[in-house]
Amino acid sequence: MSKRNILIVLFVGILLALIAACSSATPEVITIVETKEVEVIKTVEVEKEVKVYETVEVEKEVKVYETVEVEKEGSVQEVKLVARCKASPPYENGRCDNLVKAVGAVNAELAANGDNRRVALEAIQDDASWGDYKTEFELASDAGEAPDIIVSGHEHIGDWATAGFLYDITNEVGKYPEFADVIDSLWTATKLNGSIWGVPQDAEARPMYYSKPLLRQLGWSDEDINNLSDRVASGDFTFQDMLDTAAEAVAKGVVEPGDGWWHRPSNGPDFLYYYYGAGGEVVDPNGSNALVFDKTAALKVYSMLYDAAQVRDIIRPNKLDGDWDFHKEYTSKFDKVLFVFEGTWRWASWHTNYLQDVGGEDYLWENVGFAPIPANEEGTDAPITLTHPLVYMISSQSKNPDLALLLISKATTKELNTDYAVASGHLGVLKSQADYPPYKTAKFLSATLPLLQYTTFLPNSPYWSSYSEAYYLGIQAVESGDLTPEEAVDVVVDQLQNELGDNIIIQ
Repeated sequence: MSKRNILIVLFVGILLALIAACSSATPEVITIVETKEVEVIKTVEVEKEVKVYETVEVEKEVKVYETVEVEKEGSVQEVKLVARCKASPPYENGRCDNLVKAVGAVNAELAANGDNRRVALEAIQDDASWGDYKTEFELASDAGEAPDIIVSGHEHIGDWATAGFLYDITNEVGKYPEFADVIDSLWTATKLNGSIWGVPQDAEARPMYYSKPLLRQLGWSDEDINNLSDRVASGDFTFQDMLDTAAEAVAKGVVEPGDGWWHRPSNGPDFLYYYYGAGGEVVDPNGSNALVFDKTAALKVYSMLYDAAQVRDIIRPNKLDGDWDFHKEYTSKFDKVLFVFEGTWRWASWHTNYLQDVGGEDYLWENVGFAPIPANEEGTDAPITLTHPLVYMISSQSKNPDLALLLISKATTKELNTDYAVASGHLGVLKSQADYPPYKTAKFLSATLPLLQYTTFLPNSPYWSSYSEAYYLGIQAVESGDLTPEEAVDVVVDQLQNELGDNIIIQ
């Protein structure tokens, strides 16, 4: 073997030994742990229920609402009526309230009769002065804006019917059975020139009230006091006796000067019964439309009032100041004024508004008596009072006068009218109320009903307003002392002749 080959073999051997030596050693293992936040994206399959919205075209039946005017057989037609009332709250609220309460009966009757109209009522009620109230209706009528129904004093028929403001119901009254129950004599107050222009809403009397405690202070016994009403009714206790008693109360200091006797503080129907009692008349007995002014009767009235205010201090010279609030409160307890000329309705006003803290109506029964206005010895020598019915009237401008009259008829029932009469102190207007228990058991109404036998009325005349204002001018002048009674008569005659001309008869 050559030397070169020997060296190759030796090298390979050494190399193999070295490899074997390395293969027998134990290796060292080093583990390196590294924490690293990585984002892993993975695709998965998920099952999920979802809503899919899709716009599609469909055919659908829908309702379309539209306001249209149609005429349909048998459809209900609402008819609005407007009623205007003057009332002293709360006791006189029945004037319009009864109309409101009657709407249901009206609509029930319309339905029963197959009439498709139904009434809706707007009631306007407040306590405006009579002058403003009257003017309001006249201006509304001139403007074509009058209410369908107005309740007012019957004497306004003279002005309003003549001016064409009212609807003539003469031929309609018989169609409504309720009106047959109205007290016959009260229809007189609704007539002018043979026609009927309204329906009585209430009635009243205007008595003399007197204070029992003040009469006791004058020395009257209980028997004397209890018999006074009968003495007045028989004519035994006269107007002159009343004035003498009032003067005595002033002289003895039982009442203050001017508080012996009080009448109303402003113009009104009451003053006419002084004139009637003195023997005067207003309506021409020969049947003309002219009014009558009796100077002799008027002089008696003016002389009596002048003496009471200017000479004997029985009544205050400024009593005609128009202050009703003071008048009502001052007279209510009958501890200051001996005699008061007022209306039956004031009884309710006193105990409702001023006497609740001292017993209400029981206080009045204990302390107050009433009687007709005493007879004037220098005149008719007979007791007297005056009834001033208020009446429901229908405007000539009403588009539905039949519905207005139907509404009035349904308010003219013993139930509604008695509720009003008891609350307000007014007298009933219906024959059936005489036997109706709620009316019969109303103590004051039963006690004052006999006063109607002494009653009188204002005239229904278009000239009454001018007449009344002139006559009242004389009353104001003598009580204030501005004129003597004789001068007052002359002034009143001049004014009547200037304003009424041929429509006044002076005698």
